[in-house]
Amino acid sequence: MIVRWQNEHDYCLVHIHQDMFGDWLLTKAWGQIGTQFGGLTHSLMESYDEAVTLMESIGTVQESRGMKRILQLDDQEKAADLFSDLIKSGEIQPS
Repeated sequence: MIVRWQNEHDYCLVHIHQDMFGDWLLTKAWGQIGTQFGGLTHSLMESYDEAVTLMESIGTVQESRGMKRILQLDDQEKAADLFSDLIKSGEIQPS
């Protein structure tokens, strides 16, 4: 699953995915649109449901800051492809 919030200047993107060992990860990327300012974190989750709960909490915080959800992609394969494309384009800096 991949979800993106943004406003006029900032974005926050969350990607929930499994690694090659089957562990669930929540990757969060954030920053200012059009700049290299921002960050990237990876959090190991106990389960997919725990990752979704954390993603919903992140969404609540982002929406309280005036951001709007502009993307939600539930298909894991398409989400992984989109996240990879964002890294390749330079919009998200790899850690």
